[in-house]
Amino acid sequence: MSRVVVIGAGVGGLAAAARLAHLGHDVTVCEASESVGGKLGLVEADTSSGGFRFDTGPSLVTMPQVFRDLFEDTGGWPRGLALEPLEPLARYRFADGTAFDASSDLDEHCARLDAALGDGNGDDWRAFTARAKRVWDASRGPFLESPLDGPRTIARLAARQPRDVSAIAPGRSLRSLGRRHLRDPRLRTYLDRYATYTGSDPRRAPAALAAVPYVEQAYGGWYVTGGLHRLGEAVRDRAVECGAVLRLGAEVVRIERTAGHACGVVLADGEHLPADVVVANADAATVYGSLVDAPTAARRLARATPSLSGFVLLLAVKGRTPGLAHHNVLFPSDYDAEFDAVFGDPARPVPDPTLYVSAPDDPAVRPEGCEAWFVLVNAPRHRTADHGEGRGTVDWRADGVSEAYADHLLDLLGERGLPVRDRVLWSQVLSPADLEERTGAVGGAIYGTSSNGASAAFLRPANRSPVPGLFLVGGSSHPGGGLPLVTLSAQIVAGLVGPA
Repeated sequence: MSRVVVIGAGVGGLAAAARLAHLGHDVTVCEASESVGGKLGLVEADTSSGGFRFDTGPSLVTMPQVFRDLFEDTGGWPRGLALEPLEPLARYRFADGTAFDASSDLDEHCARLDAALGDGNGDDWRAFTARAKRVWDASRGPFLESPLDGPRTIARLAARQPRDVSAIAPGRSLRSLGRRHLRDPRLRTYLDRYATYTGSDPRRAPAALAAVPYVEQAYGGWYVTGGLHRLGEAVRDRAVECGAVLRLGAEVVRIERTAGHACGVVLADGEHLPADVVVANADAATVYGSLVDAPTAARRLARATPSLSGFVLLLAVKGRTPGLAHHNVLFPSDYDAEFDAVFGDPARPVPDPTLYVSAPDDPAVRPEGCEAWFVLVNAPRHRTADHGEGRGTVDWRADGVSEAYADHLLDLLGERGLPVRDRVLWSQVLSPADLEERTGAVGGAIYGTSSNGASAAFLRPANRSPVPGLFLVGGSSHPGGGLPLVTLSAQIVAGLVGPA
């Protein structure tokens, strides 16, 4: 039996703890905060109308088989955990007023595109989906479900399966792939949005990200009854059932080494926890920047473009809104201007951003006759004196910046057809600075590094670190951010560590 310390109780860390404990290891999870879930957070508010509950991270699950595999491999699907298919997946509205409802049924999806955007758009999307399937089929095994070895992974695949490398199109951007297959600029805007699922700019993100809309189309979008935070709680419960020990309020400040090998961690109160294996579910920039001395890895990360962040409004809303879907995406007239603002030098809060509104029709998260809105816009990272200065950063703690921007977003919601200001019973702002404070993500960068660059999606920090005995899981490491991928990172790490 090996002693394993997991740093961080995000979904990736908890999934790794569950798998490793089930394999017979002695697992301790150290979480700096007093709650689990990482970016899969929960905020609760009581008003005169009753209680509201807000997920502060992901609002849907894709690739549900990843979670079925996790739970079945460690003891079976948890009792009481229910996944509901979302229909529509999301309601999209463009600046010219046209709108359509996305469906996971390809025939229905294409028919809706024809009806909303004009004949031929359905055929264009169908052809693009066939191309995206080739990307998915080529990348799933060697890139998403296996350890990554940097550029050598692509080189080995090119030698063995050159057609797969051609399908992935490592030298092409998602934007250029969209222009090749999609004639309507609105449909290209719809595709561009999927780059933000990795915190990236579609003009620079690799064409391999075409796999993201394909996965959503092929496997659907799913909601967890009671809120997505319940999924994190279920993974926590499974880890504990398998024998893992969970320690909350236990901040790790250093990873110890003996003869170069990770041999334990030191907590903020000075306690030493010995380990044969350390699994870090912390931002890779934090791991290599302050927890362990790995200068080469730190320099490599410093050269990468950090992912964008997000600015969030939580709104307890009185009354029901006609025509409001579970997910709603309201595009601006100039999408490129949004990425210029987010990744610019200097960056700035986006004046006219894409508005994303999640409002689950779930009685468990809202009182009768009310709605719980999660409003998200893309935002530059938080800038501080200690780190995060330079391109793509804003000081969100500067006097009045967050408050003024929140007020601006309320105005924009009204202009885009969702007037809500006079119905707000309670509200809370979560800026990139708040995200950094809550989750430890440097600057509030949601996905660690972005996928900006021809091969960036394949060059994320590897799960096997350059420090023997130290492994990385979570959204800042391979294979990337989002609930399914961080859970796959735990599966990869468990395979690398092996049984006790």
